[in-house]
Amino acid sequence: MPDPTHAHCFEPGTNTNLAPLVLLHGSGGNELELLPLAGELAPEAARLGIRGTVAIDGGHAFFHRFPDRRVDEADIAARAPGLAEFIEAVCGRYGLNGRPIAIGFSNGAIMAAALLLTHPGLLAGAVLFRPLSPFTGDLPSRLDGTPALILDGDSDSRRSPGDGLRLAERLVRAGASVTHHVLPVGHSITAEDKRIAGEWLQAIMAPEA
Repeated sequence: MPDPTHAHCFEPGTNTNLAPLVLLHGSGGNELELLPLAGELAPEAARLGIRGTVAIDGGHAFFHRFPDRRVDEADIAARAPGLAEFIEAVCGRYGLNGRPIAIGFSNGAIMAAALLLTHPGLLAGAVLFRPLSPFTGDLPSRLDGTPALILDGDSDSRRSPGDGLRLAERLVRAGASVTHHVLPVGHSITAEDKRIAGEWLQAIMAPEA
């Protein structure tokens, strides 16, 4: 069985030619949180839900925040390599085809962005619901056109204006191909988020050679 560093839940796909989905939940969530969403967005793809290793709010997170809710960049940088190693190992042991696409929400979206920037060969793409930049400075990343979808809410009380745009600009400078939408919604994922994400995934989920 895969290394137990991160608790996880695996659901095999019906089309093994599709890139698998790696699911990174929000603060207080767990490895099951995004499985229904992934099933809606890409029902034929394999799905791997991963639990963050930080205990928080009766659930889990992928990194610590400071009391004023600023992200702890040093903690993100320290935890990203272990998560990247786990994703590579568990995908290999389940025999999953090609590099995975990450779907992250909130805390998990921030960590998915950190994986893009710190391990640019790991992911084939990422859907980032309500993210912000994991780092205040640019990293020497070469993403070589890796696609990323950022979905912001303009009424999101847990984000500051421009958070998503700053991340989008940082990813573009790193070489990613970024699609960025700002929707008239709050922090929760809505039907419009799902519609946009589903169409975007359908367009990029061709199997890798």
